[in-house]
Formats: sequence, C-alpha cells, structure tokens
Amino acid sequence: MYGVGGGGGGFNAPSTASARRRNQEEEEEEEEEESGEGRVLEAWERAYADDRSWEALQEDESGLLRPIDTKTLVHAQYRRRLLLRSAASAAARIQKGLIRYLYIVIDLSRAASEMDYRPSRMAVVAKYAEVFIREFFDQNPLSHVGIVTIKDGISHRLTEIGGSPESQIKALMGKLECSGDSSLQNALELVHGYLDQVPSYGHKEVLFLYSALNTCDPGDIMETIGKCKKSKIRCSVIGLAAEIFICKYLCEETGGSYTVALDESHFKELLLEHAPPPPAIAEYAAANLIKMGFPQRGAEDLISICSCHKKIKSGAEGYICPRCKVNVCELPTECRTCGLTLVSSPHLARSYHHLFPVQPFDEVSSVHPNRLGQKGGQKCYGCQQSFINPDSQSSLHVRCPKCNQHFCLDCDIYIHESLHNCPGCESQSSSS
Repeated sequence: MYGVGGGGGGFNAPSTASARRRNQEEEEEEEEEESGEGRVLEAWERAYADDRSWEALQEDESGLLRPIDTKTLVHAQYRRRLLLRSAASAAARIQKGLIRYLYIVIDLSRAASEMDYRPSRMAVVAKYAEVFIREFFDQNPLSHVGIVTIKDGISHRLTEIGGSPESQIKALMGKLECSGDSSLQNALELVHGYLDQVPSYGHKEVLFLYSALNTCDPGDIMETIGKCKKSKIRCSVIGLAAEIFICKYLCEETGGSYTVALDESHFKELLLEHAPPPPAIAEYAAANLIKMGFPQRGAEDLISICSCHKKIKSGAEGYICPRCKVNVCELPTECRTCGLTLVSSPHLARSYHHLFPVQPFDEVSSVHPNRLGQKGGQKCYGCQQSFINPDSQSSLHVRCPKCNQHFCLDCDIYIHESLHNCPGCESQSSSS
C-alpha cells in the first residue's frame, strides 16, 4: 500500500508543479505589461499611437467632448520655419539656384530592411522619395534629378539625370531590394563623375537618404570628399538611424545639411525642406547668360524619330527644337543633337517666385469685432471665412504688411507655399 500511496503521491506532484509554473508565468506577464506602460515607444509604435483619435478629445465648459483644434499648433510650426527661411535669406547677400542638378542617393543596404519604421525603412524612403520628386519639380521646373542606389557595397545609377518625375518614380519603384553593405565613397565617386560635367550655371547637389550606421569603402573617403568640395558639389544627408561622424563631416565640408529623422512624419518634413532651392553664396555662384530655346509642338501629320528614346512618334507627341528641328519628348531638357537648353515659358514663370518671395504676414491677436471691422474686415480676404467665433471674439489670423488685408491661417499657408502671390497686393496693382 505504501508503494501505491507513494505512486499516487508521485502522480499528484507534477500537477502541483505545473500549476505553480502557470501562476509564475502569469505573474511575469503582468509585470511585463506594467513595465511596458512606462517604457519608451519605438518609432513604429509611436506611429500607431498617433492614430488613436480618441486621445485627441477635450471636454468643453458644458461637459461635451470636442476634438482638439491642432490648426493653431500646425500654423505656429509653419510660421517658425517661414521666419527662419526669411531671416536666413536676409542675413547675407545670396543667390537662388534656380537651375539645379540633384542626385538622390538611396541606401538599399541590409540596414534599409530594418522595421523600426513601418513596414520598413526602405518602404518609407520609397514612399516619401516619390512625394519629394513631385514637389521638387513643382518648385524647380528648370531643374533636373537623377537617382543612385547603394547596395552590396556598390553604387548604381538607377536613372540618368533628367526633368521627368514620372520616369524617375517608375524606375525607383521597380528596384526596391535590400542587400549587403553601404558605401559612401563609391556613391560620391559615381555622382562626382556625372556632376563634374554639369555647366557652370548649374547648381550641383547630392542628397543621401542613409539607413546604415557605417560605410564600407575601398579607399580614402577623405580624398573623395575633398574632390567634391573642389567641384562645388553640395552634399546633404538625412539619416534614419543615428548621427554618424563621416556624414556630418561630409556635409560640413561641402556646405550641405545633416539631419537625423526621429520618426516617419519627421523624415517627411526633413526631406521636403530640400525641395525649395537653397541659398548659394554669391562668390561661388557664377552669373552667366544662358541661351535657351522655346520649342513648340509639331504638326499632327509630322512623323519623326524622338531623339530621347529613338522611337518613331508623331509631331503632336513631342516638341520640335527651334535650332536643329529634332523631336524631343519632354521639357525641360537639353537637346541631344545641338545641346540647346529647351524650356517652356510657364517653367520660367513658375521659377520667378523664388527670386521675390511673399513677405511673412503679421499675426493679429484676438480683438473685439468692432475694432476688427475698422482695421480690415471681419472676413478672410481670400476665402471669405468669418473671423468671429461663437464667443464674439475674433480668432487668430494674419495681416499682409503691404496691403493690410487680413487672411485666415489656411490661406496664409496656401499663399506662401502654393500661390506665391498676395491676392490683396495683386488686386491693388491691377486696379491702379
């Protein structure tokens, strides 16, 4: 009986141990959940946390829940960037590089497959590179862009430098694969060889979207940086991981900027800051007269071979060079037969606003509606939106220092970022 009793006791012991083990695991899970509440969120977790709309609510005086108005905060950040740009432009005698030759160097090493950005660094870079290319050509219609990728320690020129955003984006989206190490020197050597042939009136720039924390170079990268500095190539880097000394040194030597993105939205903001033409110190920017041609569309019954792609096209599908009469597909471009720079008149008109930007508007604090009517009206001059809120107080808005017309915050951003002309000033000039 003792043996059987002992055997029975032996069968009960494992069940008691397993129950004790389950209780211990539950306690550990509870401790992990409690510690997880106070830990720092990763970049991809912050992006999910930002989507929780129920946290963007506040209780008003009557006890009702209303969404938090973030328009004022967004406008304050925008005005801070606008004032910094205008102060930098006024601080020194500068020129704007309206004809830019930019190579975008995208790091597709194994570091780009990291998932601290959702779904990966490579996907985020490709997504906002497309946005940047479209914005770049919108603000710089006379400029050109090319794409270079770094993979397996080798740099590849993905696209030739050109003026078509669609061809650049299509080529980029078809080559999104990550592998191997990254090499800054190989990329610098490649873009230096192409940008060194750019005419003197062109502003040469390189923008690195860098994911790795190191660089695997075949030689002395300091000599390569010296060659880029001598050729007046401005190099800028946007890092996705952490600050690296060699990237900071490269930007300091060539006059570029080095920034590190904190999350996805910050990366987009840093990238779009490179869309407007940067100020160029006058002593480094040669003032030259540039001979340009303004081609017209060919006749519909005209059949010719495109000089760009060597394909047979009708005259209505392209433009005819005014000097050598060859067919080109898109503008702006450089004629491959005679070398004439071909542009259209709208391209020149759209580049004009960088030379004479709209001055920053003055903020108008909350005033009584009667006083507001005396100063310039109770409605936005642009969209006719009323400034008077339910509390009979005027909301925050801005005023043009020249024409003294009042505008809402949305119109302020639209005028400075897209329209590039003050409607109040333009109406006064047209009436006079």
